[in-house]
Amino acid sequence: MIGIEGRTIGEVFREAVARAPQGDFLLAPGAAPLSYAAVATAVEAAGTALTAAGYGAGHRIAVCLGTTPAHYVLKLAMNGLGISFVPINPDYRPGELAYVLSDSAASLVIAGPDHAALAEAALAEMSAPPLFSLFTGTLVLPPAPTAPSGAPVTPQTEASLLYTSGTTGRPKGCILSHDYELLMGASYLRPRGAMAVTGQDRVFNPLPAFHVNAGVLTFLGVMLAGGTLIQPPRFSGSRFWEDCAQTRATVFHYLGVVISVLMADKSAGPERLGALRAGFGAGVEPALHTGFEARFGIPLVELWGMTEMCRILSMEEEPRHPNTRAMGRARADLEVQVWGDDGRECPRGTPGEMVIRHSAATPRRGFFSGYLNKPEATEEAWAGGWFHTGDTVTMDEEGVIRFVDRKKNIIRRAGENIAAAEVENVLFTHPAVANVAVVPCPDETREEEVLAAIKLAPGHPATPETARAIFDAAFAELAYYKPPGWILFVEEIPVTGTQKVQKHALFAPGEDPRARPGIHDLRILKKRG
Repeated sequence: MIGIEGRTIGEVFREAVARAPQGDFLLAPGAAPLSYAAVATAVEAAGTALTAAGYGAGHRIAVCLGTTPAHYVLKLAMNGLGISFVPINPDYRPGELAYVLSDSAASLVIAGPDHAALAEAALAEMSAPPLFSLFTGTLVLPPAPTAPSGAPVTPQTEASLLYTSGTTGRPKGCILSHDYELLMGASYLRPRGAMAVTGQDRVFNPLPAFHVNAGVLTFLGVMLAGGTLIQPPRFSGSRFWEDCAQTRATVFHYLGVVISVLMADKSAGPERLGALRAGFGAGVEPALHTGFEARFGIPLVELWGMTEMCRILSMEEEPRHPNTRAMGRARADLEVQVWGDDGRECPRGTPGEMVIRHSAATPRRGFFSGYLNKPEATEEAWAGGWFHTGDTVTMDEEGVIRFVDRKKNIIRRAGENIAAAEVENVLFTHPAVANVAVVPCPDETREEEVLAAIKLAPGHPATPETARAIFDAAFAELAYYKPPGWILFVEEIPVTGTQKVQKHALFAPGEDPRARPGIHDLRILKKRG
């Protein structure tokens, strides 16, 4: 592996190119692979265009290209110049994108033809919009609105600004340095025998490039190893096996929904594996986990990670306990404890919140640099000198950590984190909604779905038409995956004496809310476009 200590992403990339210039680096199924040398040529051309237009250190540029090789080319070009890369989810609605562009103070937004209308609509909503560039394969840029800072690019320079769903509504921008991102890539390679540790590995990752998993963890891990990153525009169950075979993939990434879809094809067996030797990911149900391994004969290695922390936990060492939601153990460079609500460490086997740090001496080493414009939220996350993950786990006597639930008010749907508060804020604006509580609901395919329990305002009937009208209004404001897939009209929303909503009291322990009479199933309406 290439050394990363005290280095920048640009320096490491140049060494990766020199080591294996003709090796395949980036590959979209159905297209010709891009070698390390070809990517270097494209990066140099993009860097030249950026410099000529006056962009450089201190600028942030938002990029909305979807999951394509060009996404990574622009990232490398910008990072080489000290520009912070702000990846954009193309499923945003204009209002959501306008918030990110404003909060990040991006100088420029670059969008491909498929996403230009989204960018232009977002810019039209802003009082002080950034500049816009349509990307059709070559950068044609407007002059930068301000001069670069001239600061040198160092390991502490901001490499990316990634927005993550927060429990209070609007997403928070996580500042990630060059040092952080390279450490994350190195973390990907740490578990020997499971990850991409040689230049021969070809990693098929069907997850989006604008998330940390593919866009930082896998991308830089593969680059450090001299391997190949294979990415389709999005996951396709009908093409998965064919794409893996055609690209000669050796490992693949998954979420629970990926394994659920693959297992639904009863005709698929080990003969479809080709060169695949392992999968790694998170969120697969224990029954599906053991069933997949029994049918296909390769391991699914469970991982845990988050945008705020570079070191993944992983469960590659035997025994892996695939039937228990085991997701890893603490390591020399990542201390883990399980805390109760009193802020004290729980006895082994007792559920509590997972808190993490690098060490007592340097707790924040290898963590994000902070939440942009939200120093209070950053310090709150570090209360007590440990980073609070918001995940409820148990830790056994052998140090095995098992996922239990999310303590945060977050819904996890097919790999997307959805803040219940953000959905509630939008639903509250509808005239039919007097009160609302948004909670996760089990979903056999997508892990969780969004459920909205709604107390109707006077004069609005509890009918399918009312449910559809509320959904449609939310769908117009939120990315397609965020509106409620289920709507349940209730007489009252349970609250405390201080009028704080008691979401845990909405349903009886063990009750499946989907079985409630009169619940409205709107999941079929949650489609892109």
